[in-house]
Amino acid sequence: MAISEKQFEQLQSRVTGSRRAAAPVLASSHRPPVSAHQTIVGIDPSLRGTGYGIIRLGKPHPAVLAQGTIRCPAGWERSRCLLHIATTLRDVLRQHRATVCAIEGLFFAQNLQTALIMGEARGASLVAAAEAGLEIFEIAPRKVKQAIVGYGAAQKSAVAKMVQRLLHLTELPEPDAADALALALTFAQETSRYSLTTPTRV
Repeated sequence: MAISEKQFEQLQSRVTGSRRAAAPVLASSHRPPVSAHQTIVGIDPSLRGTGYGIIRLGKPHPAVLAQGTIRCPAGWERSRCLLHIATTLRDVLRQHRATVCAIEGLFFAQNLQTALIMGEARGASLVAAAEAGLEIFEIAPRKVKQAIVGYGAAQKSAVAKMVQRLLHLTELPEPDAADALALALTFAQETSRYSLTTPTRV
């Protein structure tokens, strides 16, 4: 049975209203509602190429404040890479003052060593975001692709092209930066007033 937009909003208000009732027990009262965030940083962690992208919500479309890839040469020790990731993200976050972070969620890796290294890069990114006082949420890679491209197994190139279109960028973003911007866009979509789900807080 079809429902009108007004009926949908009434239904959503009931659902979100029940969540707000539990907020004083589960969260600090000074934190803004998830949907109130306007400046969002997305982080796609990787030891050799961590992508980041910061967007500010607005009309007619979100604006990109910063994007890039934190590169670490193959010859660098892991400890040096992790320091470089953390310090670069600190500088970026200090400059652009995002209020919330969307980071790529954990994914299945067949190689244990790869999973450990990815976890280390993710940890360095989480520390930088937490030090900046950001609320942090994780979103699964498949969910990001589904939200941006409409297909959960989409290629990175397809994600980059759709991000370019959604953000009206003159040039195609680098793959890791595109993934980070896609994370930020997905967070904005999932916390809009029409969404019935919210990302998982880290």
